[in-house]
Amino acid sequence: MFLKPVCLLTAVTSVFILSACSDNNQLPAPLSEGLVYCSEGNPESFNPQLGTSGTTVDATSAQLYDRLIDYDAEQQQFIPALATQWQAFDQGTRYRFKLRQQVAFHQTAWFQPSRPFNADDVLFSFNRWLNEQHPYHNVGGGRYPFFRSSGLMRLIKRVERVDDHTVDFWLNQADSSFLANLATDFNVILAAEYGAQLLAQGTPSDIDRLPIGTGPFVFDEFRKDFVIRYRNHPDYWRSQPHITQLVYVITPNANKRMLKLLTGECDVIPYPLIDELAQLDTQAEIEVASAVNPSLSFWAFNTKRPPFDNPLVRQALAHAINRPAIIQNIYGGKARLASGMLPETSWAYSAEPQAYPYDPAKAIELLQQAGYPNGFSMNIWAMPVQRAYNPNAQRMSELMQADLARIGVQADIISYEWNTFRQRLARGEHDSVLIGWVADNADPDNFFRPILSCAATRSGNNRTQWCDPEFDQLLVEAITETEPQQRKQLYQRIENYVMQQAPLVPIANSLRFQAHRADIQGVELPPYGGLSFRKARRLTDAPL
Repeated sequence: MFLKPVCLLTAVTSVFILSACSDNNQLPAPLSEGLVYCSEGNPESFNPQLGTSGTTVDATSAQLYDRLIDYDAEQQQFIPALATQWQAFDQGTRYRFKLRQQVAFHQTAWFQPSRPFNADDVLFSFNRWLNEQHPYHNVGGGRYPFFRSSGLMRLIKRVERVDDHTVDFWLNQADSSFLANLATDFNVILAAEYGAQLLAQGTPSDIDRLPIGTGPFVFDEFRKDFVIRYRNHPDYWRSQPHITQLVYVITPNANKRMLKLLTGECDVIPYPLIDELAQLDTQAEIEVASAVNPSLSFWAFNTKRPPFDNPLVRQALAHAINRPAIIQNIYGGKARLASGMLPETSWAYSAEPQAYPYDPAKAIELLQQAGYPNGFSMNIWAMPVQRAYNPNAQRMSELMQADLARIGVQADIISYEWNTFRQRLARGEHDSVLIGWVADNADPDNFFRPILSCAATRSGNNRTQWCDPEFDQLLVEAITETEPQQRKQLYQRIENYVMQQAPLVPIANSLRFQAHRADIQGVELPPYGGLSFRKARRLTDAPL
């Protein structure tokens, strides 16, 4: 173990000081040139390949790692990252990537790289989840939910090393979403040399616990339920970060995060309370940022469990929920009522409403047709944390509980600690769950395949457990089509099919909010993917 024990967290005016019991008993410098982020929960690991949790992505992906390519949402195009250029060959079934040279990996007490990034690291990073025989495939559980559910595991035939700075990706078929999936926060590049070292030491699991990447920050320590510490990467290939230290203080309670922001113990907080946004706007020392969030909040039914295996029951429950009231009471009107699976930001969006209107009488009629004239009992799993797509799942479930009682359905509300919640959810222990999805990229496929396909069911990422071959075939037709208008029509057809089968109920498309001290600038809140502190800086002339 190379984790240093942390002894004390102290707030001194607006400067947050982290004191550690170091070997020489010297206190580290205060964070006058650093930043404190009060996170809503613990990461599941320090490798975003292993899960799909937004909390994990925010804590790791853009801070520790880089990808081959990035996506510029403003320009709506893919841009170079660790790959400087790329080209498609053989009718879109082979892509060649030229790699950036002289990119340095992190140097830590547990790893000293002997070389810069090269093609071996690309092969190691992709083959870990592609190849079941890879020595690291089963390290960390071997699930890789995003890669399974997005179809990348079946799409990529092999990755070949052409030379030190060139790699070829061979695909089983042309796929219009390939580059978009490559640009997500999950496709991070790991260090092959570090992996070989850990295998030789007999500690391969350290690769996800003591991370090494090429990103703007270097991992220092993690203490569960308490703190994560990063320091800047002095040899970062883009440019060295402005802040010297980045500290995540784990603060699950939203009210405590707000208080810490107001007292200066936190510089940035996610998911400020919707009811408090107006108050925050009056504080000269606080600024609130918002971004259009290509997200979907939904209520998913476990279709492997009766009576949710019956489409009539699912349709009845969809009609029973007063979604407009949820928008007003949970989101404070700061969200759009979801008309279907795709948000308005998607180029495949259809303005025609497809979701089920609030109609308790229709719900009762459908339950009678399904053979449940007296209703039944069920449970609703409510997330214990705030997410961009759902600021208060507990309160939302209470409103839904009252709606369901009106049609004779008794609903119990269940919740667990966040990581336990996700693990049990992946095992299919729920009847239904309030959950959601934030788009990883701009392709409409990202709102269907990762959360509703048969592959997503096998990966544990499909909370509905719904596996429909007809739906999967429609997805194949959409991703192999190259003409945009034809693709749009296919996705609208797919959306109609999902709404008819009703494995889930779309609820809201929301904005994403973040609050920060006025002396903090450059904290990126991108429309796709997780947080980035690469451009963050502390100003000296802002109000305190």
